[in-house]
Amino acid sequence: MRTGEAGTPTGEARNRERLRLVIGGHVDHGKSTVIGRLLADTGSLPAGRLDQVRARCERTGIPFEYAFLLDALRDEQRQGITIEAARIFFETATRSYLLFDAPGHVEFLRNMVTGTAQADAAFLVLDAHEGLRENSFRHGVLMSLLGVRHLAVLVNKMDLVEFERTVFETLSGEIQRFLGTLGVEVVRVIPVSGREGSNVVHRDPRMAWYDGPTVVEQLDRFPAEAGAEAKPFRMPVQDVYRFPRGGDRRRIVAGTIESGTLRPGDEVVFHPSGKRSRVLTLEAFPPEDRHVARAGEAAGFTLAEQVYVPRGEVVARAAELSPLVTTRFGARIFWLGQAPLEFGKEYVLRVGTSRGTARMERVVRVVNASTLVVDDGKSLVERHEVADVILVSDRPLAWDPPEVCLAMSRFVIVEDHRIVGGGVIRAVAQEERQNAPEGNSLVGRNA
Repeated sequence: MRTGEAGTPTGEARNRERLRLVIGGHVDHGKSTVIGRLLADTGSLPAGRLDQVRARCERTGIPFEYAFLLDALRDEQRQGITIEAARIFFETATRSYLLFDAPGHVEFLRNMVTGTAQADAAFLVLDAHEGLRENSFRHGVLMSLLGVRHLAVLVNKMDLVEFERTVFETLSGEIQRFLGTLGVEVVRVIPVSGREGSNVVHRDPRMAWYDGPTVVEQLDRFPAEAGAEAKPFRMPVQDVYRFPRGGDRRRIVAGTIESGTLRPGDEVVFHPSGKRSRVLTLEAFPPEDRHVARAGEAAGFTLAEQVYVPRGEVVARAAELSPLVTTRFGARIFWLGQAPLEFGKEYVLRVGTSRGTARMERVVRVVNASTLVVDDGKSLVERHEVADVILVSDRPLAWDPPEVCLAMSRFVIVEDHRIVGGGVIRAVAQEERQNAPEGNSLVGRNA
């Protein structure tokens, strides 16, 4: 494995298949330790990083922990908790990875919304000694809510339970039963010890009873997003760049391609405005002769006929399925705000690169994220609750159902510059529809 300096991808890695993975779990269950051990034991750290952290610990009298490899702030080391979601680039012989170390402390759960919203697969870390905790359940619900398709569970700190098989099997059964009620299939449960390095990269003879993959082996077994390039083209517009000095008259429409492919000559439609044009050239930095841009790439292109395109528009190919454009929709939300999500109150809504305001028109049902108890009679959504709601935006919004383009169904809600909720748009909310669409019940196989 290799990683770029300060966690940036190498030039070679930018052109390889990349899988985005989030690691979540309750506070102190050892997420950062597992990641630190993974990077250290695979030689993926920048030169001298491990020695620097060990030396700093010796100077300050703090016992060395592999989690410190990720905790950039000194205050985080003193508190022993990860506050911001760390982004770590590294690669194996198979592909490149972007890992998100999602916070586990309840006060920082909101950071996980943005981390999980970008993930293709997930690890959920449990402490073998403590067992399931409240945030273990919440993180499982959140991963399910935001459509993470592939999840493996790491039962960490097996050294604290003498590497006992029965402890592992009991926890494995409990978490699989809980996640099963959410419609989440656990692809693997792996017994590990981040501190000892057991089953992270190297197998531990003290757990000879386990014959499944190690953590690093499971990484390469996660399937990449199937058919992303075969799906309809979607690119939220990040910006339009101009370089007038030197007589350069290009207007480059730029963004990250969420699905599909784009080639010179393709007719494109911008949503929700409906404006049309044709791709003249594909642009890149540094300049190169490009004939196709694909899902997962940051891309830019020029137009044969200039049209005004603001940030937040969604680019689609005219010959393919168009995104939906509505102002009223049914959504499933995970609420993180201190104050409840209130009926009729306006909030900032972000989908892709678009930003507008929205209000909740109605609560369909609410579920406690820890117990999965359903309440059909509530009119507010309180902190750490999951709910099916009807939202109304102040302007037409371009989006896709999850099965068409998951990234274009995900959203976050912001209040006072803080993320207070996140979720998935699931259906057009027609005026005569009084209930959530059939088959989209909050608890069940389609959750």
